[in-house]
Amino acid sequence: MKRRLMSFVLAITTLCVAFLTSCGNSGSNSSASGSAAPSGSAASTPAASGSGKKITIGYDIYYVGNTWSVQLYKEFQSAVKRYQNQIANVIYVESEGKVDKQIANIEDLITRKVDVIITTPNSSTALVPVLKKAQQAGIKVVLLGATIQGSGYDSLVTVKDYDFGKTGAEWLAKKLNGKGKIVMLNGIAGISASEDRTKGAMDVLKQYPNIKVVASSNADWDYAKAKVAMGDILTAQPQIDGVWSQGGAMTLGAIEAFQAAGRKLVPMTGEDNNGFLKKWNELKSQGFSSVACSKPTWLSEEALKAAIKLGNGQSVTKDDYVSVPVITDSTLSQYVKPNMSDSFYANTKMSEAEIKAAFSN
Repeated sequence: MKRRLMSFVLAITTLCVAFLTSCGNSGSNSSASGSAAPSGSAASTPAASGSGKKITIGYDIYYVGNTWSVQLYKEFQSAVKRYQNQIANVIYVESEGKVDKQIANIEDLITRKVDVIITTPNSSTALVPVLKKAQQAGIKVVLLGATIQGSGYDSLVTVKDYDFGKTGAEWLAKKLNGKGKIVMLNGIAGISASEDRTKGAMDVLKQYPNIKVVASSNADWDYAKAKVAMGDILTAQPQIDGVWSQGGAMTLGAIEAFQAAGRKLVPMTGEDNNGFLKKWNELKSQGFSSVACSKPTWLSEEALKAAIKLGNGQSVTKDDYVSVPVITDSTLSQYVKPNMSDSFYANTKMSEAEIKAAFSN
């Protein structure tokens, strides 16, 4: 899997030079329901002509170091094709998960006088001044999937990551009948998505004094890092009764670490990462149970729709929170794709052809 991810990331990185592409629509920016929708369903096609001006969007590819972030970017490119009548061009920059580079990239987009900047902040605090500078220059700011402190943005499109973490923790606490020793696998330190998920989980766990967190690790939502981290934790901890993980690839790594150590599998929370869903499906007959929350990669399309509206002087919902979709034991079969890459995330609006082109084994 790691080799496939690295090859895919290199391919994406090659594409991440600034280039021009068309895009457009003024579709409604409505939130989806909390039920996960099977992937590959045809997205609505915008009207052939738009009444607004064509705008220039600066899109910050914040990170391509894990498979979800890569798919978020691919989902955006897919949406660009469908909204091709209302955008003059899209300028892509890549920040590599680095705060200083992200600030420099946003400075560059300001200099290039884009109409709207779409970014996923790598820090909830460090980007505040440069985003304020963008607004002062008359540029609209759309935050995608992560927040900043304060109100220095024009639209935020995300799920409530607090609810993401809370949902998994509630499921795990019930599975453990309110007692046991657990491990927590977190995302990237400093990013609001990771911090909010952890807070949601901890607020639940505080209600269960007989559940003890014996170890935690920031595994960056990455399969390999989580597998190594869990292997080290298993060596140090003779008793682990459950795993709260805020990322599907991390859960897959945790499962494989348990198997490599010859330890009995325990209840684990996950996400709609296909590698994890396949493993869950494989182990289901052996009694393994899980729940998979989702932060849909089609959020980038919602951010695009907000950008188009803002670029044309229209109003949008400032804080647009999409309900967290959830996959359970009973609905797993609707989402798992046995013949698709582990890297793929199930909750997408990309077409089957686009999915196969980007993610097929």
